[in-house]
Amino acid sequence: MNNGDITGIITVRTSSTRLPSKCLLPFGDETIITHVVNRAKSYGIEPIICTSTDPSDDVLENIAKECKIRFFRGSLNNKLKRWFDCAKHFNLRTFHTIDADDPFFDGHEVIESMRVLKEQTCDMVAPTKSSSAGGATVGYSLTTKIIGRALQNIPKDTDTEMMWYFLEKVPGIKIITLNDNYPNTPQVRLTLDYEEDYWMLASLVNILGNNATRSQINTFFFRNPDFSKINYFRNQEWKKAQLDKKT
Repeated sequence: MNNGDITGIITVRTSSTRLPSKCLLPFGDETIITHVVNRAKSYGIEPIICTSTDPSDDVLENIAKECKIRFFRGSLNNKLKRWFDCAKHFNLRTFHTIDADDPFFDGHEVIESMRVLKEQTCDMVAPTKSSSAGGATVGYSLTTKIIGRALQNIPKDTDTEMMWYFLEKVPGIKIITLNDNYPNTPQVRLTLDYEEDYWMLASLVNILGNNATRSQINTFFFRNPDFSKINYFRNQEWKKAQLDKKT
């Protein structure tokens, strides 16, 4: 696959409640959001900042302009509609979702996910099990068409943060879960929701640098297993919050 064919829609807002404006926090030589943008570029993935029309997100539009990348502003709460409107605006038939909460995502897994989506002609490629468990290596590869189908029976102001819950209800949807590239991955939490997550991630980037690969990160945790204790205790709370939001 030609990496130039891959668009990464970076899902980001500043109105987070647990850790306000977390995407603007310092991260190594950059901020979280500029790091995520540059990490996508480093893998040959075209980034699009996809944020809301809320005035609090004006800063993200300005950052996109400074980074000279495309951006889109849409629904504050209905993430599926924001993605769909973004994809339609830029005439995208497929795309990958990159969450700004996952600063050390693995571009190789993103590329593999998009390859599976196209070669297996499915509607959605879900993240690996280890990524969904907090490892935060890869997002979702999706067709714009399947999102449009999911939105048909959802009121436009619905909170679709747990987007997979709505997509799984689409009749006949074909979903493939991406195989784990790292079957022996140490149990770590590399997503950003809580203050302890930031402490750990900021420490990690200061040690390994902004361009650290997932192999380097895994090696670090194997050699320093206690490092994950900084924030891993938050994982159960995070999973429960996801389930509560779904219901």
